[in-house]
Amino acid sequence: MSGAPAKSATPHSSKMKKDESFLGKLGGTLVRKKKSKEVSNLQEEGKNAINAPMLTSGADIHPEDTLMDWINNELEEDRIIVKDLEEDCYDGQVLQKLFEKLSGRKLNVAEVTQSEIGQKQKLQTVLEAVNQLLRPHGWSIEWSVDSIHSKNLVAIVYVLVALAMHYSAPIRLPEHVSVQVVVVKKREGILQTSLVTKELTTTTEDAFDTLLDHAPDKLNVVKKSLITFVNKHLNKLNLEVTELDSQFADGVYLVLLMGLLEDYFVPLYNFFLTPENFEQKVHNVAFAFELMQDGGLNKPKARPEDVVNLNLKSTLRVLYNLFTNYKTTE
Repeated sequence: MSGAPAKSATPHSSKMKKDESFLGKLGGTLVRKKKSKEVSNLQEEGKNAINAPMLTSGADIHPEDTLMDWINNELEEDRIIVKDLEEDCYDGQVLQKLFEKLSGRKLNVAEVTQSEIGQKQKLQTVLEAVNQLLRPHGWSIEWSVDSIHSKNLVAIVYVLVALAMHYSAPIRLPEHVSVQVVVVKKREGILQTSLVTKELTTTTEDAFDTLLDHAPDKLNVVKKSLITFVNKHLNKLNLEVTELDSQFADGVYLVLLMGLLEDYFVPLYNFFLTPENFEQKVHNVAFAFELMQDGGLNKPKARPEDVVNLNLKSTLRVLYNLFTNYKTTE
């Protein structure tokens, strides 16, 4: 199958009953049935494993240390090592490379700039690209060329945290980190100072962060519960899932699952049944996300690219969202 799939018709305009859907087209019967009570108990066990309160690490983690580790990991191929956020990020070089790596965009800036004017010009270009990316998503722009170039740690941390959260960086920042900033204003010739509290990070950990990091023994319970849930429906097409990590990565099972859960036929021209490359897989997952939103679900927190890249946490989030909304669907 090649070429971009046409999108002249939406899946909901072509709804059909199950006997006209893949159940009829692909044929097959439910290979094996599970007792209703066993399925229900397993699903409940998985839900409890996710929602159960768990101990979190009491280690004193500083956001700048976490951010430096993340940057160094992202820019390893560029042989860039950040040891101090203020000293290494103020001239725009690291921010440029980081943004290019995360966004896949090449910025039109000089590679090396020694003069203050050149550094600020580079920062201007980099921050304009960052702001254009983040502002539509509701981010408050708490940084500027001057603040970053003057090695203002608060501004540098702000922009790094925003990028890390926007791109779902595989890190956990300490929660509710605040700093007190001295604000100086001149009124009628007199300098007046005040302290303003700025919150650098909010709650970044969720149930799956906790589950993966602090309760790996319960992870298998959750995975087993979700596998039971998806197979309850995919078995109707003679399809079987054994590995959550990989079998949803091309988006095909996600699209088919949504058709089964919402009881309609998904036209083959709307997705790639046998995706051949990364872009086609991303298209499929993004299309499945559209179907979820059409069904009244919130937009998934995960990015399609993360699911395609076998990010277990992202895949679990997507499937658990389906589980909580369709667990009673037969």
